[in-house]
Formats: sequence, structure tokens, C-alpha cells
Amino acid sequence: MISLTLAEIASIVGGRLHATDGQPRVTGGVEFDSRALTPGGLFLALPGERVDGHDFAAKAVEAGAAGVLAAREVDAPAVIVPPLPPGQAHERSVALTGDTDGSGAAVLAALGKLARHVVDRLAEGGLTVVGVTGSSGKTSTKDLIAQLLEPLGPTVAPPGSFNNELGHPWTALRADETTRHLVLEMSARGPGHIAELAKIAPPKIGVVLNVGSAHVGEFGSREGIAKTKGELVEALPEDGLAVLNLDDPLVSAMASRTRARIVGVGENPEAQVRAEDITLDENAHASFRLVTPQGEASVTLPLVGEHHVGNALSAAAVALELGSTVDEVAARLSTVERRSARRMEVTTRADGVTVLNDSYNANPESVRAALKTLASAGRHRRSWAVLGEMGELGTDSVSAHDEIGRLAVRLNINRLVVVGEAAAAMHQGASHEGSWGDESVLVPDTGAAVALLREELSPGDIVLVKASKVAELWRVADALLEEGVA
Repeated sequence: MISLTLAEIASIVGGRLHATDGQPRVTGGVEFDSRALTPGGLFLALPGERVDGHDFAAKAVEAGAAGVLAAREVDAPAVIVPPLPPGQAHERSVALTGDTDGSGAAVLAALGKLARHVVDRLAEGGLTVVGVTGSSGKTSTKDLIAQLLEPLGPTVAPPGSFNNELGHPWTALRADETTRHLVLEMSARGPGHIAELAKIAPPKIGVVLNVGSAHVGEFGSREGIAKTKGELVEALPEDGLAVLNLDDPLVSAMASRTRARIVGVGENPEAQVRAEDITLDENAHASFRLVTPQGEASVTLPLVGEHHVGNALSAAAVALELGSTVDEVAARLSTVERRSARRMEVTTRADGVTVLNDSYNANPESVRAALKTLASAGRHRRSWAVLGEMGELGTDSVSAHDEIGRLAVRLNINRLVVVGEAAAAMHQGASHEGSWGDESVLVPDTGAAVALLREELSPGDIVLVKASKVAELWRVADALLEEGVA
């Protein structure tokens, strides 16, 4: 973060000083975990369901923090944030902090104001903010964009999927005077959420990947999801850039909602940045011809799965906009790494069993992509799909799970293990689709899935593990890998 005194921070957030003359200067990071603080940092006193950060304020300052951002007086130098007016506590902020009185939401609102001030100052010095949204692929694309931009200048991006009212400003405040690019992932569980995040760190470039079924139970329809995802392009300035996936009609239609210049990406012939001649090798690594107005180049992605091609095109469009050449983009895409855990994380055990750990989250679109990857990588091996609930699908839940089970059969996946009653329609769909008998099985929980796999896996098998976070299927992947890796 840029250097600011506590008095300056109080002025920015509209708070008041407590137990300080305001002269201590914040020169380190902003942290909500006192264990992560560095000397000169600012501690966020966030209330929670089990612990209250206000109780750790004194220890944070003893450990070197310059001060505390708090909702009430604490035994330490602090900026006390003002309470939010009745009805203005953002429901996601309240849910995130787990408080009941809105004090956590007030701290997050102040954090957002602080982040906006810092981003505005840095933008005057040349900082470019890139926002990424979509129903699936946000985290992987954010990681790709960051890797393409790092050779062009210091780049800040969040770890994993830190993309909400806490993670968004927290990430923005990692930027300082040296930072040239700030890459932010933007999530939403309702209308207005992305618009609010865009106010915290106004994007110059906005990337919209797709509109799927994730959270359709909360939005009501894919069109409702599209309306909210499009808030990103509406927030772009006239001299900004909207990167839109032309392979998704709901995304390409967002062109009418922005003042910014548009670059289309995809396999669509009208896309300015597109992929041609896509092929997959036996390990499901995609190769393609990158075609752009600046020229063409060959790319071979080291990531697993054809779905990464679309993510790579969006990242390429951003990098080309910010000064990379086509050859540089192609070379960097061919050497990128997977940076976020449990997203098509490929590990091979000592006995040759390969685990595709894609257990971080799931929706119908991402599960279809993962099954296609499994089918490609498992063409000459026995393939297993261990799948659990896809959450927040509303009235479409049963049909969506049924369709996934049927797809597993059509893709010739050898074995399907469905975990939990909430996903039972997957097993039913697979059983009804063809001549499957014991190839599909429904087990009650992750423990039963692990027991089955330990008994029946053979050396050389390949296993996909995927579900929404609520299903906790990462426990299955972790248990399988405890057997030892090569």
C-alpha cells in the first residue's frame, strides 16, 4: 500500500482517531489476520462468528502494526469507522463477516473507501486496473492475465478466488507506487454486486468470459446473471477496453452496454483475437493458432483441458492491449503455470494413478468442461469421475445433475462415483442413459467414496474429482494423494 498516516486514513474513510495523534504511518500491508501482519501494517478488526478481530487489536500493534481499522474503540491506536446508516449494510458484507450488528460491514465499507483512494492516486501515475468476471474460469483467467502482464511491469493479483467485498479491496491495497497492473477477479451473488466492486477499484479493462448456470437459483435465470455480469462493462470508461467472448451470445450482447472499445475473443470468425486449428494431445494439452490483428503465432498450453483456450484468448487480448507482441504472448502462454489450488490440479501417484483435482467449485458448464478433459486425457486409461453436488441451481438442480450423469456416459467415462444425496440425479441420469450397470454408483459421503476408490483403483487409472465447495470433495482428492506421489 502507499504510505499514509492514521490521520490521513481517518480523513479518507470518514472515521475518527482513537488513542493516537494520527501521526503513526502505515507503510506495510493491510491484514485481517494478525498473524500475517508485517511491521508498519494496518490491522482490520473484523467481527466474525467465532472470533472478533477487535479482541486482537492490542496484540496486532504489539507485533508491529501501525494501527487498527475498527468499528469500536479498542486498546490500541485506531481509526474508528462510522456506522453505516440503517439499511445500507451490504448483505454480502454482513454474511461475510458473520456479525449481527453491521459493524463488520462498516469496516468493509471503510476498507473499500481506502482502496478507492489508493487506486485513484496510483491510476494518476499509470496503474491499469483489469477486472475479470464470468460464471466459470475467472480464477484461471486472472492467473493467466497476471502471468502475461508481469514481464511488462509489476503486477498485483489476488491469491485464489479472493474476489468479494473483503478480497477485492484487500488485493487493491497490495498495490503501491511501483505497481503497473492490478488484476482483479469479480464475483457476484446478486444484482449490483459487480457494480459495487467496480466502484472500489474502477477498471480500465473489463473481461467477461461467459454466462453460465452458477448461482442461477439466486439470479432466477441466465439472463439475470448476464445483466449482473454486464455491470463490469458498464463501469468501463470511454477510453477503456471491453474483452468479450463472442462464442457466448449473452456475453457478445453486452457490447451495447458499454462506452468502451470492444475486442471480441473466441473461435467465432468475427473475433479479433481468436483460436484456429485447436488440437489436444494425449494429456489434454491444447495447441492452437493464435490469430490477432497484429499477426499470428502458435501456442501450446501446458494447462490441462481445452476450456483453457478461451481463457488464454482473453488473457492474450489484455496483454496485447498493454504492449505485448503476438510472439511474446504466444511464448508466455506456452510456459504459464497453474497458480491456484484445486483447479484442474494434476498429480500422478507413484503407482501411476493420476488425480485431476478440480474440487474447488463446480457448476454445469465447468463440470462439462472437466468431463471432456477427463475423456481426452483418459482415452487409453480407465477413467473415473468422482462428482458431487453443484450448488445454487434452484429449480434447475435435478435436471442439471441428471444431464451431467448422462454426459458421463456419452463421453465413455468408465466409472462414475456420485457423492451425496444432493447429487443423486447424476447417478440416475447415468443409469437411464445407456447400458450402464455398476459403472455408476451413489455413495453417501466422501468417506465412502475414498473407501471405494482405495479398494477398486488400479495402477494407471485417472480420476477426476469435482463438485461445489459445499460438498467438500477436496477431501477425496487429498486422501487419494496421501497414498504417495511420484
